[in-house]
Order: sequence, then structure tokens, then C-alpha cells
Amino acid sequence: MTEPQTLAAHAIADEKAIRRRGLTLALLTTTYFFSYMDRQILAILQELIKADLQLSDTQLGLLSGLAFALFYATLGIPVARLADRFNRKNIVALSLAAWSAMTAVGGLAQNFTQLLLARIGVGIGEAGSSPPSHSIIADLYPPDRRAGAMGVFSLGVVLGSAIGTSVGGLVAAAFGWRTAMYVIGMPGVVLALIVWLFVVEPRRGLSDPNRAPDAAKEPMPSLAQGFASLAASGPALHLVAGVTLTSMIGYGLTAWGPSYMQRSLGIGVRDISLYVALPGGLFGIASAVGGGKIADWLARRHGLHAQSTMVAVLKTLALPFTLGFFLFDQPVLAIGSYFLYILFANSYLGPTFALIQGLAPLRLRALWAAITLLVINLIGLGAGPTLVGVISDLLKPSFGEDSLRWSMMLFAAVTPWAIFHYWRAGVLLKRAG
Repeated sequence: MTEPQTLAAHAIADEKAIRRRGLTLALLTTTYFFSYMDRQILAILQELIKADLQLSDTQLGLLSGLAFALFYATLGIPVARLADRFNRKNIVALSLAAWSAMTAVGGLAQNFTQLLLARIGVGIGEAGSSPPSHSIIADLYPPDRRAGAMGVFSLGVVLGSAIGTSVGGLVAAAFGWRTAMYVIGMPGVVLALIVWLFVVEPRRGLSDPNRAPDAAKEPMPSLAQGFASLAASGPALHLVAGVTLTSMIGYGLTAWGPSYMQRSLGIGVRDISLYVALPGGLFGIASAVGGGKIADWLARRHGLHAQSTMVAVLKTLALPFTLGFFLFDQPVLAIGSYFLYILFANSYLGPTFALIQGLAPLRLRALWAAITLLVINLIGLGAGPTLVGVISDLLKPSFGEDSLRWSMMLFAAVTPWAIFHYWRAGVLLKRAG
């Protein structure tokens, strides 16, 4: 093929990628939705599983935290290296099929060890989802629209947690926790085929007009260079620290929130599914999409640094409502405070991941995403739910069934630390211009 023909073919491929980027974003968001639904299904099922398999809070914390996070986070690095070299949509599709099947397999478990192995399988499969997806989205959307796109993508967190809790809880209440895992897991296998058929694989750097035209053809940096490049970026380090601390609080609340509502507020599984999970999902949608749109507007008006400052401000507004969820004894007040916490707090993912992708070298986007997720998930997902369970068990002799309430309160108290890192990232981004 001659050079003019090659350029024409690339132009056609680029035009197709841009034309179909809305569909691609929708499918990647749906994949992320299934990821979180399969990841968080244990939250609403924990009390049923605990009674059936005779588990402790520490064991439940391991199942929803460290056992999953250890494999999910560490395997994300080698998968990201593959994603920075090869076809990213194929990696996402294969991973989706694998973790969905393992979620369903968890319904067959007869003891802690078998369920642990199934959850490890889910973690291994999900390692191939987010880093390639982040990279694809960054190539499809320019910097001043990227936070909005990432905000839409982050709906996977909100909807996955809400619908997984709602559907899982309703199915479990009617047919048992094992059937709930089958129902949540198997549809993902079908979605994997749809992703493979319809998601586009864009040219790397497609939507970065300020990048050098031949940047995507530069030699692949080594793994050590990838880590070193992120470590050398002050704004990126503060963003990673901020999102990690925020995730630790969020994962702890998500994993144990339904159990807390049942134990301390007296709300049943069915009522949580209908009257907490679904409305909470709506507040989460408003936060994620609205936050992404506001972040894009702030970037165009004031510069990208304003996005990080926005997250710091919104997290500050969310803090009293986070504490209110644990301090109010009346269910109506506690759940109302929880909804307002979601509204202010759930807008952080889109701007954070968009800023990190904008700071990342072109050939290292998936790796930077994987490094970020490695830290987030080892500390946030791995330590968060696990430590909540351990601390709850330690506090139980003194506080009884309310031990979980005070355990979760300790994690909410970490919020100002996260706010500092987002504020500092904004300062450094502004200095960098």
C-alpha cells in the first residue's frame, strides 16, 4: 500500500472511531457497570452468606476486600503493558467473559475457601477491564471533554453498586444468595461478545492535538520508566493519593453499608434494595454526570487545575453528610444524609482519571491507569473493607452490633486527608500552566 493510500486508510479509521465513540463509551461504561455489579454483589448478600457458611466479619472483609483486590490490582500492571501494545477492546471483552463466569461460579461455593477462590477468579478477570478502557476513552475524547466522558464511564461504579445491590437483594430475598450470584454473573458473558463486535479500537493519540504526530510510534518505554514518569509528576502523585484515600472510604462504605443498615438501622434486605439502592443510584448518576460536565466547563473557563479544586470543594461539602449517615439513629435521617453524601462525593472519578490520562505519556496511558488502580485497589479496596471487618470484630465486645457503625466512622474521618491532596494537585497543576 502506498503512503497516500495508507494515510487515506488511517483517515477513514479515525473518522469511524470518532463517529462511533458514543457507542464505544456506552459499551465500556456498561462493561464497567458489570464489573462493579459483580464486584459489589457480596455487599447485599453478606448477612445471608454469613449465616449460611458461618463466617466472621473478618472473613467477609477478606472476601469483599483483600482477596479480590490483591489479584485485581497486581495483575492490572501486566495487562496494561499488553494494552499499551496490542488491541485493547479484545482484552476488555475476554476479561469480561472471565469475571462474569467466575461470579456465577461463586454461587456454587459450599465453604469459605471455595467462595474465596471464586472471588479471586473475579479479581483476576476484572484486572483486564479498566486500564484498557481508560486508554481507549482518552484517545477518543480531547482534554476539554475528557472529564465528561470519564464521568459517564464512572457511572459504572454508581449503577453497578446500585443495581447490583437492588437486583441481587431482591433475587436473594426471593430465591437465596446463590441464585442471586447466578443471575448477576451470567449476562456478562453475552455482553463480552457484544463488546468484541462493536467497540472500536482508536489510533493512539487520536484526540490529542498538541501531541507530536509521531508520538504513538515512539519506542515503548520500559516498565521502570513508566513508574518513574508517574513518580516524577507531583500533580499525578497527589491525584493518586487523593483518589486512593477517597476509594478506601468509599469501598468500606459500599462493602459494609447494607450490613450496617441491617444491624444498626433495622432496615431489611428488600427495603434496602427498593428504597436505598435505587434512589442512591439516581443521586450517584447526577453526581457523576453533573460533576463531569461541571469539570469540563471549569477546564475551559479556568484551566485543568480547576477540576482538582472542584473535587476538593465537593468532598468538603460531602463530609458532614458522610458523618450524619453514621451518627443519626433514625433511619429516615440517616438515609437522607447518605443520599446527600452521594450527591456531593461521587463526582471525583471522572475528573481524577481524566487528569491522570492527560498527564500520562501517550504510550503509557494504560500503564498509568493500572498503576493508579494498583494503589487504589491494594489500599482502598484491599485494606478498606478488610480493616472495617477486622475493627468491627475488635470493637464488638464493647459496642455489640453497633461495632460496625464505629468502625466505619473511623474511615470517614480520613476524608480531610484526601481533600488536602486534591487541593494540592490543583495548586501544582495551576503552576504548571
